[in-house]
Amino acid sequence: MRRLLIASALFAAPFTAQAQSPSVKVDDPWVRATVAPQKATGAFMQLTAARAVKLVAASSPVAAMVEIHEMKMDDGVMKMRAVDALPLPAGQAVALKPGGYHVMLMGLKSQIKAGETVPLTLTVEGEDKQRTAVEIKALAR
Repeated sequence: MRRLLIASALFAAPFTAQAQSPSVKVDDPWVRATVAPQKATGAFMQLTAARAVKLVAASSPVAAMVEIHEMKMDDGVMKMRAVDALPLPAGQAVALKPGGYHVMLMGLKSQIKAGETVPLTLTVEGEDKQRTAVEIKALAR
């Protein structure tokens, strides 16, 4: 009986942890293709969180550095800057798109050609400060 209880607990543990992690739906992830000498590009997608979380980090093996960026008009000048976090309200789609919020890949290790798939890891943080990795593959276009 004791073995059965231990086995049941071990089997149920991953499902319990998974149920507590924030679930984020990623739609239409894509990366802008580059030309040979280009060392930076953007990744774009639509994110919808089941519960309120924040996008706090991103990474990719194709770039030396990956940041979450915001582009906005400031006194008639378009400016881009890194942000510490991007709120993802529960049930609301948040668009990462050209000219707005996006994931910036810098220090590219090679050219990203149209049709290639670029792996990205997004890190989201819940109100409980627990972080979860969301693995995606974005099509270069």
